[in-house]
Amino acid sequence: MGRMPLADRRRQLTEAAIRAMTRDGVARTTTRSIAAEAGLSLSVFHYCFDSKQALLESVIETITEHCIRVVREALRPRATLHETIRAGFQAYWDHVVAHPGEHMLTYELTQYALRQPGFAHLARRQHQLYSDTYGDLIDQLRTAMDFELAAPTPVLARYLAAPTPVLARYLAAMTDGLTLRFLVLGDEEAASEILDMITDHVTGLVRVPAP
Repeated sequence: MGRMPLADRRRQLTEAAIRAMTRDGVARTTTRSIAAEAGLSLSVFHYCFDSKQALLESVIETITEHCIRVVREALRPRATLHETIRAGFQAYWDHVVAHPGEHMLTYELTQYALRQPGFAHLARRQHQLYSDTYGDLIDQLRTAMDFELAAPTPVLARYLAAPTPVLARYLAAMTDGLTLRFLVLGDEEAASEILDMITDHVTGLVRVPAP
């Protein structure tokens, strides 16, 4: 086994944990099974993670990174702001449809953390991460707005008829609920209609000041 930077080894183990937990469930996944999934020794696992809490936090952050990466790529300026926002939602939704087990794992992680003594802060961290991520995406949307409005500087605060933190929490709650509904009912058409409605709503919050 060649030498690998600690950060890369942690990433390797985290991805192995996601695969194992998606397949077997959080409660049934052990440190030994994660090490085996990664093709590493148990001693390497304990060198990289000093607690199960540290591992679960890394899992939560990495799963969020998986879908947010494709959303960031989709949020490039398009013909209209509406199209840009809808493309971002669609990128997220395509990830949900392609990786339902991984998204199902996020809900299991929440329940596990809330039921496990001393782990509740991980569930709070998980949902705060969702809101923070949407806040970052709203900031990224400034570029798209400036492109469409030909504004010389980012001025999203003047155009958005809702505080960024409030909108970020709203979008996190909306996609969280919509994702769970899809995992239960499997209704892609209904999900698409809801995403269209949310896109209309968010676009409607944009206020362009008079010249």
